[in-house]
Amino acid sequence: MTDSVISDSVLGRMYGPRGWTMLAAAAVVMLVALPVFSLAVAQTSSFHLSAYWVTLIGKIMCYAIVAIAMDLIWGYTGILSLGHGLFFALGGYAFGMYLMREIGREGQYQADLPDFMVFLDWKQLPWQWWNSDQFWWCALLALAVPGLLAYVFGYLAFRSRVKGVYFSIITQALSFAAMLLFFRNDTGFGGNNGFTDFKRVLGFSVTSPETRISLFMITAAILLGTLVLARFVVTSRFGRILTAIRDAEARVAFCGYNTLHYKLAIWTLSAVLCGIAGALYVPQVGIINPSEMSPANSIEIAIWVAVGGRGTLVGPLIGAGLVNGAKSVFTQILPEYWLFALGAIFILVTLFLPQGVVGLLAQVRKRPR
Repeated sequence: MTDSVISDSVLGRMYGPRGWTMLAAAAVVMLVALPVFSLAVAQTSSFHLSAYWVTLIGKIMCYAIVAIAMDLIWGYTGILSLGHGLFFALGGYAFGMYLMREIGREGQYQADLPDFMVFLDWKQLPWQWWNSDQFWWCALLALAVPGLLAYVFGYLAFRSRVKGVYFSIITQALSFAAMLLFFRNDTGFGGNNGFTDFKRVLGFSVTSPETRISLFMITAAILLGTLVLARFVVTSRFGRILTAIRDAEARVAFCGYNTLHYKLAIWTLSAVLCGIAGALYVPQVGIINPSEMSPANSIEIAIWVAVGGRGTLVGPLIGAGLVNGAKSVFTQILPEYWLFALGAIFILVTLFLPQGVVGLLAQVRKRPR
Protein backbone atom coordinates (compact mmCIF):
# COMPACT_ATOMS: atom_id res chain seq x y z
CA MET A 1 0.00 0.00 0.00
CA THR A 2 1.45 3.36 -0.99
CA ASP A 3 1.88 6.28 1.35
CA SER A 4 -0.86 8.24 -0.41
CA VAL A 5 -3.35 5.43 0.05
CA ILE A 6 -2.43 5.07 3.71
CA SER A 7 -2.75 8.79 4.35
CA ASP A 8 -6.32 8.81 2.98
CA SER A 9 -7.46 5.78 4.97
CA VAL A 10 -8.57 5.33 8.56
CA LEU A 11 -5.21 3.72 9.35
CA GLY A 12 -3.39 6.71 7.91
CA ARG A 13 -5.47 9.11 9.96
CA MET A 14 -4.51 7.17 13.07
CA TYR A 15 -0.74 7.10 12.63
CA GLY A 16 0.57 7.43 9.08
CA PRO A 17 3.37 5.36 7.52
CA ARG A 18 6.03 6.47 10.00
CA GLY A 19 3.85 5.74 13.01
CA TRP A 20 2.89 2.27 11.83
CA THR A 21 6.54 1.52 11.10
CA MET A 22 7.49 2.44 14.66
CA LEU A 23 4.65 0.29 16.03
CA ALA A 24 5.79 -2.65 13.90
CA ALA A 25 9.35 -2.20 15.17
CA ALA A 26 8.12 -2.12 18.77
CA ALA A 27 6.11 -5.30 18.15
CA VAL A 28 9.18 -7.06 16.76
CA VAL A 29 11.27 -6.06 19.76
CA MET A 30 8.68 -7.05 22.40
CA LEU A 31 7.22 -10.12 20.72
CA VAL A 32 10.33 -11.57 19.06
CA ALA A 33 13.64 -10.09 20.20
CA LEU A 34 13.12 -9.98 23.96
CA PRO A 35 11.60 -13.51 24.17
CA VAL A 36 14.57 -14.84 22.18
CA PHE A 37 17.00 -13.10 24.53
CA SER A 38 15.18 -14.69 27.47
CA LEU A 39 14.73 -18.28 26.26
CA ALA A 40 17.31 -18.90 23.55
CA VAL A 41 20.33 -16.99 24.89
CA ALA A 42 22.44 -18.71 27.53
CA GLN A 43 22.21 -17.34 31.05
CA THR A 44 25.95 -16.76 31.09
CA SER A 45 25.69 -14.40 28.13
CA SER A 46 25.49 -10.65 28.65
CA PHE A 47 22.56 -10.59 26.17
CA HIS A 48 20.43 -12.90 28.30
CA LEU A 49 17.20 -11.34 29.59
CA SER A 50 16.81 -12.58 33.15
CA ALA A 51 13.56 -13.48 34.89
CA TYR A 52 13.88 -10.30 36.96
CA TRP A 53 13.84 -8.10 33.88
CA VAL A 54 11.04 -10.11 32.26
CA THR A 55 8.89 -9.55 35.36
CA LEU A 56 9.87 -5.88 35.70
CA ILE A 57 9.19 -5.02 32.06
CA GLY A 58 5.95 -7.00 32.12
CA LYS A 59 4.83 -5.10 35.23
CA ILE A 60 5.66 -1.75 33.64
CA MET A 61 3.72 -2.72 30.51
CA CYS A 62 0.68 -3.40 32.69
CA TYR A 63 1.12 0.04 34.22
CA ALA A 64 1.42 1.51 30.71
CA ILE A 65 -2.02 0.12 29.84
CA VAL A 66 -3.42 1.84 32.92
CA ALA A 67 -1.66 5.07 31.94
CA ILE A 68 -3.27 5.00 28.49
CA ALA A 69 -6.66 4.39 30.10
CA MET A 70 -6.05 7.36 32.40
CA ASP A 71 -5.04 9.55 29.48
CA LEU A 72 -8.29 8.79 27.67
CA ILE A 73 -10.38 10.07 30.56
CA TRP A 74 -8.09 12.86 31.78
CA GLY A 75 -5.96 13.97 28.85
CA TYR A 76 -8.68 13.84 26.19
CA THR A 77 -11.90 14.29 28.20
CA GLY A 78 -10.64 16.52 30.98
CA ILE A 79 -11.90 14.35 33.85
CA LEU A 80 -9.29 13.74 36.52
CA SER A 81 -9.88 10.42 38.25
CA LEU A 82 -8.11 9.55 41.48
CA GLY A 83 -9.67 6.10 41.68
CA HIS A 84 -8.26 4.19 38.72
CA GLY A 85 -6.19 2.08 41.07
CA LEU A 86 -9.48 0.55 42.26
CA PHE A 87 -10.39 -0.69 38.76
CA PHE A 88 -6.88 -2.07 38.34
CA ALA A 89 -7.09 -3.94 41.64
CA LEU A 90 -10.57 -5.31 40.93
CA GLY A 91 -9.33 -6.85 37.70
CA GLY A 92 -6.42 -8.35 39.60
CA TYR A 93 -8.65 -9.78 42.34
CA ALA A 94 -11.07 -11.25 39.80
CA PHE A 95 -8.33 -13.17 38.02
CA GLY A 96 -6.54 -13.85 41.31
CA MET A 97 -9.50 -15.97 42.43
CA TYR A 98 -8.86 -18.32 39.52
CA LEU A 99 -5.15 -18.50 40.35
CA MET A 100 -5.97 -19.32 43.98
CA ARG A 101 -8.28 -22.13 42.91
CA GLU A 102 -5.55 -23.47 40.61
CA ILE A 103 -3.37 -24.09 43.68
CA GLY A 104 -5.66 -26.98 44.61
CA ARG A 105 -4.29 -29.12 47.43
CA GLU A 106 -0.73 -27.86 47.01
CA GLY A 107 -1.23 -25.13 49.62
CA GLN A 108 0.16 -25.15 53.12
CA TYR A 109 -2.94 -26.83 54.58
CA GLN A 110 -3.44 -29.20 51.61
CA ALA A 111 -7.15 -28.41 51.50
CA ASP A 112 -9.61 -27.69 48.70
CA LEU A 113 -10.16 -24.19 50.07
CA PRO A 114 -7.52 -21.44 49.78
CA ASP A 115 -5.13 -21.35 52.73
CA PHE A 116 -6.47 -18.10 54.18
CA MET A 117 -9.98 -19.57 54.32
CA VAL A 118 -8.72 -22.66 56.13
CA PHE A 119 -6.84 -20.43 58.59
CA LEU A 120 -10.04 -18.44 59.26
CA ASP A 121 -11.99 -21.69 59.71
CA TRP A 122 -14.22 -21.24 56.66
CA LYS A 123 -16.14 -24.38 55.75
CA GLN A 124 -17.02 -23.55 52.16
CA LEU A 125 -16.40 -20.99 49.46
CA PRO A 126 -18.44 -17.77 49.72
CA TRP A 127 -20.94 -16.90 47.00
CA GLN A 128 -18.60 -14.52 45.17
CA TRP A 129 -16.23 -17.41 44.49
CA TRP A 130 -18.86 -19.27 42.46
CA ASN A 131 -17.36 -20.81 39.31
CA SER A 132 -13.99 -19.26 40.16
CA ASP A 133 -12.20 -22.44 39.08
CA GLN A 134 -13.07 -21.60 35.46
CA PHE A 135 -10.59 -19.46 33.54
CA TRP A 136 -13.17 -17.95 31.20
CA TRP A 137 -15.43 -16.89 34.07
CA CYS A 138 -12.71 -15.09 36.03
CA ALA A 139 -11.40 -13.48 32.83
CA LEU A 140 -14.93 -12.21 32.21
CA LEU A 141 -15.16 -10.93 35.79
CA ALA A 142 -11.90 -9.00 35.29
CA LEU A 143 -13.69 -7.06 32.56
CA ALA A 144 -17.23 -6.95 33.92
CA VAL A 145 -16.64 -5.99 37.56
CA PRO A 146 -14.57 -2.81 36.91
CA GLY A 147 -16.78 -1.96 33.93
CA LEU A 148 -20.05 -2.37 35.80
CA LEU A 149 -18.83 -0.44 38.84
CA ALA A 150 -17.55 2.36 36.62
CA TYR A 151 -20.81 2.48 34.67
CA VAL A 152 -23.02 2.73 37.76
CA PHE A 153 -20.76 5.20 39.53
CA GLY A 154 -20.21 7.28 36.40
CA TYR A 155 -23.90 7.41 35.57
CA LEU A 156 -24.79 8.70 39.02
CA ALA A 157 -21.91 11.18 39.08
CA PHE A 158 -22.24 12.53 35.54
CA ARG A 159 -26.02 12.65 35.74
CA SER A 160 -25.66 14.75 38.88
CA ARG A 161 -23.21 16.98 36.98
CA VAL A 162 -20.38 16.32 39.39
CA LYS A 163 -17.18 17.53 37.80
CA GLY A 164 -13.80 19.06 38.46
CA VAL A 165 -12.16 18.66 41.84
CA TYR A 166 -15.38 17.29 43.35
CA PHE A 167 -15.33 14.34 40.97
CA SER A 168 -11.67 13.68 41.78
CA ILE A 169 -12.38 13.68 45.51
CA ILE A 170 -15.34 11.32 45.13
CA THR A 171 -13.32 8.83 43.09
CA GLN A 172 -10.58 8.98 45.70
CA ALA A 173 -13.12 8.34 48.45
CA LEU A 174 -14.56 5.39 46.50
CA SER A 175 -11.11 3.85 46.17
CA PHE A 176 -10.35 4.36 49.86
CA ALA A 177 -13.68 2.84 50.94
CA ALA A 178 -13.05 -0.22 48.76
CA MET A 179 -9.57 -0.61 50.23
CA LEU A 180 -10.98 -0.61 53.77
CA LEU A 181 -13.59 -3.16 52.72
CA PHE A 182 -11.03 -5.53 51.22
CA PHE A 183 -8.85 -5.27 54.32
CA ARG A 184 -11.60 -7.08 56.25
CA ASN A 185 -11.13 -10.83 56.60
CA ASP A 186 -14.86 -11.57 56.38
CA THR A 187 -15.12 -10.34 52.78
CA GLY A 188 -13.53 -13.54 51.49
CA PHE A 189 -10.60 -11.90 49.69
CA GLY A 190 -7.72 -12.66 52.02
CA GLY A 191 -7.81 -9.51 54.15
CA ASN A 192 -4.61 -7.48 54.30
CA ASN A 193 -2.56 -10.36 52.85
CA GLY A 194 -4.66 -10.68 49.72
CA PHE A 195 -3.83 -13.46 47.24
CA THR A 196 -0.36 -14.92 46.75
CA ASP A 197 1.61 -18.17 46.40
CA PHE A 198 0.18 -18.92 42.95
CA LYS A 199 1.17 -22.23 41.37
CA ARG A 200 -0.37 -22.55 37.91
CA VAL A 201 -2.30 -20.77 35.21
CA LEU A 202 -4.17 -22.94 32.71
CA GLY A 203 -2.21 -25.91 34.04
CA PHE A 204 1.22 -24.34 33.43
CA SER A 205 3.59 -23.40 36.24
CA VAL A 206 3.62 -19.63 36.73
CA THR A 207 7.31 -19.72 37.67
CA SER A 208 8.56 -21.54 34.58
CA PRO A 209 10.49 -19.41 32.05
CA GLU A 210 8.13 -20.42 29.25
CA THR A 211 5.04 -19.30 31.17
CA ARG A 212 6.69 -16.05 32.22
CA ILE A 213 7.65 -15.15 28.67
CA SER A 214 4.20 -16.17 27.41
CA LEU A 215 2.57 -13.79 29.87
CA PHE A 216 5.12 -11.17 28.84
CA MET A 217 4.20 -11.56 25.16
CA ILE A 218 0.45 -11.49 25.87
CA THR A 219 0.92 -8.29 27.88
CA ALA A 220 2.98 -6.72 25.09
CA ALA A 221 0.37 -7.64 22.48
CA ILE A 222 -2.46 -6.22 24.59
CA LEU A 223 -0.45 -3.04 25.25
CA LEU A 224 0.04 -2.51 21.51
CA GLY A 225 -3.63 -3.30 20.90
CA THR A 226 -4.64 -0.82 23.61
CA LEU A 227 -2.50 1.86 22.01
CA VAL A 228 -4.07 1.24 18.59
CA LEU A 229 -7.59 1.18 20.06
CA ALA A 230 -6.99 4.40 21.98
CA ARG A 231 -5.59 6.09 18.88
CA PHE A 232 -8.62 4.98 16.88
CA VAL A 233 -10.93 6.41 19.54
CA VAL A 234 -9.27 9.82 19.82
CA THR A 235 -8.98 10.33 16.05
CA SER A 236 -12.61 9.40 15.41
CA ARG A 237 -15.63 11.67 15.55
CA PHE A 238 -16.30 10.31 19.02
CA GLY A 239 -12.82 11.38 20.12
CA ARG A 240 -13.23 14.87 18.70
CA ILE A 241 -16.41 15.28 20.74
CA LEU A 242 -14.53 14.13 23.84
CA THR A 243 -11.90 16.80 23.22
CA ALA A 244 -14.64 19.38 22.75
CA ILE A 245 -16.18 18.31 26.07
CA ARG A 246 -12.80 18.81 27.70
CA ASP A 247 -12.45 22.33 26.26
CA ALA A 248 -16.04 23.60 26.49
CA GLU A 249 -18.66 21.12 27.68
CA ALA A 250 -21.41 23.74 27.85
CA ARG A 251 -20.98 24.59 24.17
CA VAL A 252 -21.07 20.92 23.21
CA ALA A 253 -24.33 20.48 25.10
CA PHE A 254 -25.69 23.62 23.46
CA CYS A 255 -24.97 22.06 20.04
CA GLY A 256 -27.32 19.20 20.89
CA TYR A 257 -24.94 16.50 22.13
CA ASN A 258 -25.75 14.57 25.29
CA THR A 259 -22.40 14.79 27.03
CA LEU A 260 -23.48 12.25 29.66
CA HIS A 261 -23.38 9.42 27.13
CA TYR A 262 -19.95 10.34 25.80
CA LYS A 263 -18.36 10.74 29.22
CA LEU A 264 -19.96 7.56 30.50
CA ALA A 265 -18.74 5.55 27.50
CA ILE A 266 -15.10 6.64 27.75
CA TRP A 267 -15.17 6.35 31.55
CA THR A 268 -16.39 2.74 31.35
CA LEU A 269 -13.89 1.86 28.61
CA SER A 270 -11.08 3.31 30.70
CA ALA A 271 -12.11 1.20 33.70
CA VAL A 272 -12.27 -1.99 31.60
CA LEU A 273 -8.74 -1.36 30.30
CA CYS A 274 -7.54 -1.00 33.90
CA GLY A 275 -9.22 -4.30 34.77
CA ILE A 276 -7.40 -6.04 31.91
CA ALA A 277 -4.10 -4.60 33.11
CA GLY A 278 -4.79 -5.83 36.65
CA ALA A 279 -5.57 -9.34 35.42
CA LEU A 280 -2.26 -9.42 33.52
CA TYR A 281 -0.35 -7.96 36.46
CA VAL A 282 -1.26 -10.58 39.08
CA PRO A 283 0.22 -13.77 37.54
CA GLN A 284 3.44 -11.95 36.62
CA VAL A 285 4.07 -10.23 39.96
CA GLY A 286 2.60 -13.05 42.05
CA ILE A 287 0.53 -11.08 44.54
CA ILE A 288 -2.51 -8.82 44.85
CA ASN A 289 -3.62 -7.14 48.08
CA PRO A 290 -5.77 -4.16 49.13
CA SER A 291 -2.80 -1.78 49.03
CA GLU A 292 -3.24 -1.67 45.24
CA MET A 293 -6.48 0.24 45.90
CA SER A 294 -4.82 2.92 48.02
CA PRO A 295 -5.42 6.54 46.94
CA ALA A 296 -1.64 6.97 46.70
CA ASN A 297 -1.53 4.43 43.86
CA SER A 298 -4.25 6.26 41.96
CA ILE A 299 -2.43 9.54 42.42
CA GLU A 300 0.72 7.89 41.12
CA ILE A 301 -1.17 6.87 37.96
CA ALA A 302 -2.04 10.53 37.36
CA ILE A 303 1.63 11.42 37.85
CA TRP A 304 2.64 8.95 35.12
CA VAL A 305 0.37 10.72 32.68
CA ALA A 306 1.48 14.19 33.78
CA VAL A 307 5.17 13.30 33.49
CA GLY A 308 4.79 11.81 30.01
CA GLY A 309 2.35 14.38 28.66
CA ARG A 310 -1.43 14.48 28.74
CA GLY A 311 -3.42 14.08 25.56
CA THR A 312 -0.67 12.32 23.60
CA LEU A 313 -1.09 8.55 24.29
CA VAL A 314 2.64 8.06 23.76
CA GLY A 315 3.36 10.35 26.70
CA PRO A 316 1.70 8.11 29.30
CA LEU A 317 3.77 5.17 28.02
CA ILE A 318 6.93 7.19 28.55
CA GLY A 319 5.74 8.49 31.92
CA ALA A 320 4.85 5.03 33.22
CA GLY A 321 8.23 3.70 32.14
CA LEU A 322 10.25 6.58 33.57
CA VAL A 323 8.47 6.83 36.91
CA ASN A 324 8.34 3.09 37.57
CA GLY A 325 11.91 2.62 36.40
CA ALA A 326 12.99 5.34 38.82
CA LYS A 327 10.87 3.73 41.53
CA SER A 328 12.57 0.36 41.07
CA VAL A 329 16.00 1.96 41.46
CA PHE A 330 15.09 4.44 44.20
CA THR A 331 13.30 1.91 46.43
CA GLN A 332 16.44 -0.21 46.45
CA ILE A 333 18.65 2.68 47.51
CA LEU A 334 16.43 4.89 49.71
CA PRO A 335 13.01 3.21 49.95
CA GLU A 336 11.72 5.41 52.77
CA TYR A 337 12.17 8.57 50.67
CA TRP A 338 10.44 7.42 47.49
CA LEU A 339 7.15 9.20 48.21
CA PHE A 340 9.03 12.45 48.78
CA ALA A 341 10.86 11.98 45.50
CA LEU A 342 7.58 11.21 43.72
CA GLY A 343 6.01 14.38 45.10
CA ALA A 344 9.03 16.40 44.00
CA ILE A 345 8.78 14.94 40.51
CA PHE A 346 5.14 15.93 40.25
CA ILE A 347 5.80 19.49 41.47
CA LEU A 348 8.73 19.98 39.10
CA VAL A 349 6.79 18.64 36.13
CA THR A 350 3.81 20.85 36.95
CA LEU A 351 5.98 23.97 37.23
CA PHE A 352 8.50 23.47 34.45
CA LEU A 353 7.07 20.79 32.13
CA PRO A 354 3.30 21.38 31.94
CA GLN A 355 3.16 19.37 28.70
CA GLY A 356 5.37 16.59 30.03
CA VAL A 357 8.33 14.89 28.43
CA VAL A 358 6.60 14.69 25.05
CA GLY A 359 6.01 18.42 25.08
CA LEU A 360 9.68 19.02 25.94
CA LEU A 361 10.81 16.80 23.06
CA ALA A 362 8.48 18.65 20.69
CA GLN A 363 9.97 21.98 21.74
CA VAL A 364 13.51 20.66 21.23
CA ARG A 365 12.64 19.47 17.73
CA LYS A 366 11.19 22.85 16.78
CA ARG A 367 14.32 24.77 17.81
CA PRO A 368 16.52 25.89 14.91
CA ARG A 369 19.80 24.07 14.65
